[in-house]
Amino acid sequence: MSQFEAGRPLVFRGGTVLTMDDAGTVLTDADVLVVDDRIAAVGPRLEVPEGTQEIDATGGIVMPGMIDTHRHMWQTAMRGYGADWTLTQYFVWNYLEHGRKFRPQDIAAGNRLSAIESLDAGVTTTVDWSHNLHTVGHAEAALDALRSVPGRFVLAYGNIQAGPWEWTADPAVRSFLEQTSNSLDDKLGMQLAFDVTGDPAFPEKAAFEVARELDLPVTTHAGVWGATNDDGIRLMHDSGFMTPETVYVHASTLTRDSYQRIAATGGSISVSTESECSAGQGHAPTVQVLQYGIPVSLSMDTSVWWSADVFSAMRATLNADRMAEHMAAHLEGETVTHLRLRAQNVVEWATRGGAHAVGRTDLGSLEPGKKADVVLIKNDASPVMFPLLNPYGHVVFQAQRGDVHTVVVDGRVVKSDGKLVGIDLAPVRREIEDTVAYLRGELGEEAWATGMNPDLPTTEVLDNPYQYTDYKSDSTHAGGEERVLGR
Repeated sequence: MSQFEAGRPLVFRGGTVLTMDDAGTVLTDADVLVVDDRIAAVGPRLEVPEGTQEIDATGGIVMPGMIDTHRHMWQTAMRGYGADWTLTQYFVWNYLEHGRKFRPQDIAAGNRLSAIESLDAGVTTTVDWSHNLHTVGHAEAALDALRSVPGRFVLAYGNIQAGPWEWTADPAVRSFLEQTSNSLDDKLGMQLAFDVTGDPAFPEKAAFEVARELDLPVTTHAGVWGATNDDGIRLMHDSGFMTPETVYVHASTLTRDSYQRIAATGGSISVSTESECSAGQGHAPTVQVLQYGIPVSLSMDTSVWWSADVFSAMRATLNADRMAEHMAAHLEGETVTHLRLRAQNVVEWATRGGAHAVGRTDLGSLEPGKKADVVLIKNDASPVMFPLLNPYGHVVFQAQRGDVHTVVVDGRVVKSDGKLVGIDLAPVRREIEDTVAYLRGELGEEAWATGMNPDLPTTEVLDNPYQYTDYKSDSTHAGGEERVLGR
């Protein structure tokens, strides 16, 4: 049982506070006061109401809750299964061969575990890029699972098994979208999640029209090698569907024209660097977002490969950008003497950037009046937590999920002293075990083992992973240099 009583004010005392405000203010030996569901005050030696509960933040870092803007939460039941996959193998396993085998309860199991894992890692808001909702029953299960966990979530409704123009026209889906949109609250948001293949007929237009009619933002995998490219961006732009609310996931293999269109229409890019580096979507577009001034958030993609640990997203993003910067200079016989991307930048992307992407101006920073989503990084038992000299650098290169001491969502303590509060993992483990046993039985032992241990390079490249359409484009695999370099 939590030592903290609901409804009583809460104060973090004596920490290094990363406010993430417009000025990038960092306060040392400072306090953060939470009253009800809001940040009431930030500063040194705050006077607090009588009965305020105290958390000793001495030696720790107090920062806003992190935000993951693209995570296929349903896949968490397959944690680590695809560690040696390429993007093609991922498409084949999840979409062409076995994705339809997932029952509603399997979607719920993955969502629930992923949601809990997010809180444990200090991620207070997660976008559930839920693209295996091939029945409304699956969608209801996904939503119920998110509602069962005390974090903030955005249900991004999708169905990779059918064309978006098909499932958005389904009366049952439409009814679910309308009812859910009408019942959204402070803890739950909603998006539509689908990709644009670049087919000149632009069949996805119908789905965009539904999104516009229901006033739902669209999140889309854009600039993914072998799947989506500049043609899709151009079609969206020419039809007026690129808006400030649109989130472009990866956006790795686009040309200058597409980045300019994204910048001009105010959309944001969700950079998922671990995924882009390992799976092969393309290089994380950090150069381009800086060049064109595009808003950025970070994401973790899927536990088939990676965990919900946004610390690793920040670290990977800095490392990938710096490697690219050094390599480009080396090819010209030059040496980099000053780095363009800093630790503060990626912490901003993991907090303020995420808040911008999900349309929440009340999240992403620790300022009076903002929602009380707060994370304390502190671990007195760890030799890595001292000395604390550069707080941004410490968050990015030193801290990890095990150092997340306290997590507060909407004024409620959901993790305290390094342990989740009010969450029983035993039933969650049982439902995950049931899903794994079911899927393993459906596949059979040989297919199960083969999927986890793919052959060395013999897999045929998928020119088009979207099996709901016959459209294929030679340009997907042509002009690669221009897309990679963003020219």
